[in-house]
Amino acid sequence: MQDILELAKTLGHAIQADERYLKVRAAQEGADKDEALQELIGQFNLKRIAMNAETAKGEAEKDSEKYRQLDSEMREIYAKIMENPNMKAYQVAKTDLDLLTRSVMTIVNMSIQGMDPDTYEENSGCSGDCSACGGCH
Repeated sequence: MQDILELAKTLGHAIQADERYLKVRAAQEGADKDEALQELIGQFNLKRIAMNAETAKGEAEKDSEKYRQLDSEMREIYAKIMENPNMKAYQVAKTDLDLLTRSVMTIVNMSIQGMDPDTYEENSGCSGDCSACGGCH
């Protein structure tokens, strides 16, 4: 068992050295340093808190117009967040890293299920969730 854990650690180091991981870290750092983006995220969180507070009120106390206004404002802020160049860069980088993560997990799951890990094909579209699949068995 110790060999498997050591291999997992080696895999972890390899992932952290991979350009996809490094791009996510750099994009995250860029987003964290972007004061305008951080301000928008703060505004979004405040609107979300206000919406949650409005939702938690009893039926007699709820103000549906206030809720709609908060929802509209929150959507506007969210759109601005998603248009921010640093957020866009982060989203692209994160999508690439997530694909790598899903691929690694698929190979591990295939192996656990007794399948040959060498049969994994990167563009197979396999999510690793065999309950929704009818294809590879």
